[in-house]
Amino acid sequence: MSDVMHETDSQYRTEIREGMRVEWDVPIEMDDGVVLRANVYRPDADGEYPVVMSYGPYGKDLHFEEIYETCWDLMCENHPDVPAGSTNIHQSWEVADPEKWVPNGYAIVRVDSRGAGRSPGYLEHFSPRETRDFAACIEWAGGQPWANGKVGLSGISYYAVNQWQVAELKPKHLAAICPWEGFNDFYRELSYHGGIYSSFQRHWYDKQILPIQHGYGERGFRSRANGEWAAGPETLPDEELVANRFDLHGDFISHPLDDKFYAVRTPDLSKIEVPVLSCGNWGGAPLHPRGNFNGFMKSSSKDKWLEVHGLEHWSLYYTDYGNDLQMRFFDCFLKGDDSGWKDQPRVSLNVRHPGEKFVRRGEEDWPLPRTRWTRFYLEPKGQLLSAEPPGGEAAITYEAIGDGLTFVSNPVESETEITGPMAVKLWVSSDTRDADVFVILRVFSPDLKEVVFHGALDPHTPVASGWLRASHRKLDPARSEEWAPFHPHDEVQPLEPGEVYELDIEIHASGVVVPKGSRFALSVRGCDYVYPGEPDSGLSNMKNAFTGVGPFLHDDTEDRPADVFENNVSVHIGPDRAGYVLLPIIPPK
Repeated sequence: MSDVMHETDSQYRTEIREGMRVEWDVPIEMDDGVVLRANVYRPDADGEYPVVMSYGPYGKDLHFEEIYETCWDLMCENHPDVPAGSTNIHQSWEVADPEKWVPNGYAIVRVDSRGAGRSPGYLEHFSPRETRDFAACIEWAGGQPWANGKVGLSGISYYAVNQWQVAELKPKHLAAICPWEGFNDFYRELSYHGGIYSSFQRHWYDKQILPIQHGYGERGFRSRANGEWAAGPETLPDEELVANRFDLHGDFISHPLDDKFYAVRTPDLSKIEVPVLSCGNWGGAPLHPRGNFNGFMKSSSKDKWLEVHGLEHWSLYYTDYGNDLQMRFFDCFLKGDDSGWKDQPRVSLNVRHPGEKFVRRGEEDWPLPRTRWTRFYLEPKGQLLSAEPPGGEAAITYEAIGDGLTFVSNPVESETEITGPMAVKLWVSSDTRDADVFVILRVFSPDLKEVVFHGALDPHTPVASGWLRASHRKLDPARSEEWAPFHPHDEVQPLEPGEVYELDIEIHASGVVVPKGSRFALSVRGCDYVYPGEPDSGLSNMKNAFTGVGPFLHDDTEDRPADVFENNVSVHIGPDRAGYVLLPIIPPK
């Protein structure tokens, strides 16, 4: 982009502040003529710098606190290193703070995606058009006179999801990606969990997207850093805003099977070849971290690493821990300096213990090669989890809208680690044509009080969860492992009331150390897990109070009509129907 073009652009301006050269609303023209807007933060000195880029819809000029005030307050209270060493005037949701990167010789580029923030155009999230735009922005940045030709991608959630997408396209200047808690299967992780629709995206759209759609303008927020309208510069009427965006909820709920609508968004992970640092969260189900584990396992990159942590979805990314981890990775692949990265273990786990205690440990691969895959069978007598298959036969019925059934282990004789992917096998019948089955792995203290954990969003989460609509029970054997059953979700196979059906259910990978004397348990129910305590008030960017699953509720009455899913379900147990939960037991090194 030439200086002449900058000078003739009414939105573009530049200044030196906070020790950086800051360029606002830099124009980047797409192949169809739409001009996207970016902010560039770089050292105010001649030189060629590696680029760390983010591209997405949350507003490059929107201050973190505007929509996400409770998230900011919690982060700063729990992690005082986040606000330290920065004026925080450039802090934005789920992207890097340039004040902590530019002094280390990086150029930070933030791009408002098409139709969001300061970038005009039609807003269609995660679409092929967005991905092509992202690739074009990478090529633009890599070719700038202040760039060294290498672009790395950084960011949380949305800014991680589209990294998987654009890496498949292989833009030539893309040198490394660090997707932090980002899914890559649009059907199984975002929209339909085991074939059950999640109302999350509908509420997410209303709270986090609409107030920053391009053209919201004067009805929205001013940038604290530059005084401009974060969703401007123009203010458009409502009917024009509606015409300029797709109907996210309407489109997603009208595609209940895994069809072409999802296929054009879901990347082929095997085509990703750039270096990858995939960072996941133990408590991120169902939206995260399945994608981080699968991205690590299935990408073709010869240089790839997995890191797993806990606590809030957004916090650790901004901490000294998160910045150091990413900076060492990018130093290696954007600067050619491997001095801080050469000893990084291929898999780095912050092993989770009750009480939000974490112990860091290096591993060789994922799933952990020394895993002892262990079946714990459903024993109807006393509703236990047993090492032995059941000897007798039983059918236990529960109301789908109730608490369901819980099978509990004996107290563990020594500290026991459960880390990795999990699966459940059940035989069930329903008194209607379908059944939604929710399976939850839980931990109980010696006095049988439930031990919960701070999830990525909800502060009171169980260890792990899985879901399956029984009419979606068909498996794809070629893509399944015993510890990771894969359902194609390409047809509906209704149940015959009273008939017994075999179900294989994936539980999203997680990890926990169960203390000596405590118990683990499996709950089987027909609705979302509910924390047996007071609900949390939630977050300012979410609509609902948190009752154990955060915003990831499965409560859409269109998807779950009462006459079908407020039913009675029976779990059938016997020598020929030995239901079990398969757990990854990790022996000490």
